[in-house]
Amino acid sequence: MLDRLRRRLFWTPRQKFLTLFVALALVAGLGGYGLSRYLAPEDRSCAPGVARPAGSTECVGVDGTGHDFRVPSLTAVTTAIGQENATLKDGEYATVALLLPITTADHGTRVKILRELQGAYAYQYRANHESNSETPKIRLVLANTGNRNAHWRTVVDRLTAMTGAPDRLRAVSGVATSSGEVRDAVTALTGAGIAVVGTTITADDLANGPGRDRYPGLARVSPTNGDEADALAHFGRVDAARAILVQDSRTGDHYIDTLRSAFAASLKGAPYEPQLYTSPADNTQEGTTANTFRQITHLICDTRAETVFFAGRHTQLRQFINALGARGCTERSFTVLTGDEGSYLGTDDKLDRSVLGKRLTVRYAALAHPDAWQPAPGRPVPATGGSTVAYRTFLTDIARADPKPVPLHDGQAIVAYDAMATAVHAIRQATPADAPYPALADVGTQWPQVKGSLRVQGASGWICLDNHGNPYNKAVPIVELAPDGTQRFVQIAWPRGAPPATSCLPPKKD
Repeated sequence: MLDRLRRRLFWTPRQKFLTLFVALALVAGLGGYGLSRYLAPEDRSCAPGVARPAGSTECVGVDGTGHDFRVPSLTAVTTAIGQENATLKDGEYATVALLLPITTADHGTRVKILRELQGAYAYQYRANHESNSETPKIRLVLANTGNRNAHWRTVVDRLTAMTGAPDRLRAVSGVATSSGEVRDAVTALTGAGIAVVGTTITADDLANGPGRDRYPGLARVSPTNGDEADALAHFGRVDAARAILVQDSRTGDHYIDTLRSAFAASLKGAPYEPQLYTSPADNTQEGTTANTFRQITHLICDTRAETVFFAGRHTQLRQFINALGARGCTERSFTVLTGDEGSYLGTDDKLDRSVLGKRLTVRYAALAHPDAWQPAPGRPVPATGGSTVAYRTFLTDIARADPKPVPLHDGQAIVAYDAMATAVHAIRQATPADAPYPALADVGTQWPQVKGSLRVQGASGWICLDNHGNPYNKAVPIVELAPDGTQRFVQIAWPRGAPPATSCLPPKKD
């Protein structure tokens, strides 16, 4: 057999040449294939305008075609957004982007992002179909900055390039966390002349004010941490002599920093120094703070305190509540008051709900709640500051966002809807009568006029902005975590102690 093969392949010079030629061709082909695979760049695209950055598995970028960034829970709403965008004709729309860490690794933030997309889409549909044919129509795109907003620069650069045709980006919303990365993104966007509407950012220093308009064109629909603290103080009538502050000592997180300062200001004269803990660098992680809270609860039992103000993020808040529920002084009653991060606890499976109601009450200043503007026995709706009609309109709109009912008790969908309403209001107010859409620079200059009869009738309450884009005396729902884990509305509190006047015009600041 071998001898016959040798004679067939190598018997004559011509056979030898052909055999050698075929062998070399095979080697060259295989080598070229391997070299081309080595030299050719890897295809890291996920969708047009969306790709996986080097060293990352996340799909990062900007999309309005219905791409879900490989997050299955978002597929229904991203598909709806893509379908709505597909109905728009070139030249008849302006674009609003939702800037969010869509591929976050944190479960609570993932739920929040889903609700924000649902709320924003609900108002996009209203703007395009239920607003008396007002123009321009609104195209909605999703801008994923990646886990912990790590890729914000790439996305912001892309958004900045979308201000011309065919996109005509005119506003960015969805800005939802008071972190350093978000602050840098807002600085870059407003520096490029793009109007920004924050949804759930509440840090006092991520805002404009007298003598410090660091973010020209920024507006917010949520009250600041200072306003939340004032509303809590007016609601609770807290005796500082029987209160104590538990605070994160880590600095650089704008939500924590400003909430800590706001609570400290409301507790002037308190007899006890704050109890300190230090969260992990990634405060969505458990870390070792549970051990610290176990010790802090012993010290709280040594005080005369009845109210505990907590300045920190939701993971540490949950650990603290669990520890306080297991305290030794169970005969003592305590009320924990905190900011809007308390809204995450409704979906936190690690919260020990069995401790709630057993001489332990947890209340937080929410950004919105579905019962705030619904009348109930013994709880009339305030005459000003919001309306039942505006909230019921929202209910009609949010029903279109998902085949299943959208949970509303965390308030996220409501606030995102209101932020989108505010962005659309500014875009349309800035559009000249003889133009199909506004100039980029004119949208962010609308905020000082969003007040009085030109206010936005938000589902969360009236949105009356001061000259610096901050909501004036915005309704703050006080919400209590019930023993069954539900988020029970208690009542509306007001930063200024009472609802705004019918005019809703912010007073002159000294």
